[in-house]
Amino acid sequence: MLTIESEVLARHEHLFDGKSLLFFGHIRDNFASQCKNTTKVEVVSQYFDYANQHTKVEFSLENHHQADLGIFYWTKNKQECQFQLYQWLSQAPIGQTLLIVGENRAGVRSVEKMLSPFGEIAKIDSARRCGLYYFNLQTNPNFDCKTFWKSYRLQALNIFALPAVFSSAELDGGTHLLLSTFEAEKLSGKVLDLGCGAGVIGATLKQQNPNIDLTLSDIHAMALASTTRTLEENALKGEVVASDVFSHIDGRFDLIVSNPPFHDGIDTAYQAVEKLILEAKQHLNRGGELRIVANAFLPYPDLLDKAFGSHQLLAKSNKFKVYSAKNYR
Repeated sequence: MLTIESEVLARHEHLFDGKSLLFFGHIRDNFASQCKNTTKVEVVSQYFDYANQHTKVEFSLENHHQADLGIFYWTKNKQECQFQLYQWLSQAPIGQTLLIVGENRAGVRSVEKMLSPFGEIAKIDSARRCGLYYFNLQTNPNFDCKTFWKSYRLQALNIFALPAVFSSAELDGGTHLLLSTFEAEKLSGKVLDLGCGAGVIGATLKQQNPNIDLTLSDIHAMALASTTRTLEENALKGEVVASDVFSHIDGRFDLIVSNPPFHDGIDTAYQAVEKLILEAKQHLNRGGELRIVANAFLPYPDLLDKAFGSHQLLAKSNKFKVYSAKNYR
């Protein structure tokens, strides 16, 4: 099934004829593999869940491929789009052509202002609540990854993050509540920070408990790069792994901790969190614990009881709740 962005692109497949194509950005379907009359099709994604579920997709933070025509899928985070577009166009030949497609509600219109200093851009279609733009490169943008980094101080930690990474600008309320439940605890054994974002949770627990064996995972290349830098800047050790929930997680843990996302694009989705809860027990040692924070309105208690038989409410605020469930079998 095609996304609405790909449905718009399909109306213009004549532009693909006889050309090599490079798809990148926030791709969520198989449209690239269905393109005909092309000389070559390549796909690059910053999202491991997509790359893991589709063949011939490169998972990477940066995109160094060349093609006659680039095809970029806009995402709701403007800075993330700017990072990917500037990075690719900075090394592209003058005259490079590019299609940009995205939902109007995700702010795709801002691509006109973003790219107009570097070439000619025009909207060529408007359908399915989306806009499609055609761009011809005349001047390469300067790309310096350093300019996209943000950082802030969290007690004794320096947190570093790239665009679109959760908790990139400041500590969010949910993570603050979750970390408060560990203040009087001493941890040991193997700890997994699942959906690590900028590495805030894992880095905090490692700093407070230096002897834990820490693994941190996420699906987003920007998050993995952010976590890696957060650990390095604070002289902390941990294994950083690209994984779609538990897809590439080996072994069992004494603690799995997470502030799991519940947004997919600009729609609410629970599939990843459901998978996390329902499969966590298989990745916990006997007596091991799953501890998560979630918006108070989300229906996670029933899932925890289904997976573990029972759960505890460790803390709550007006907006968030922290749940704990243990593997007693």
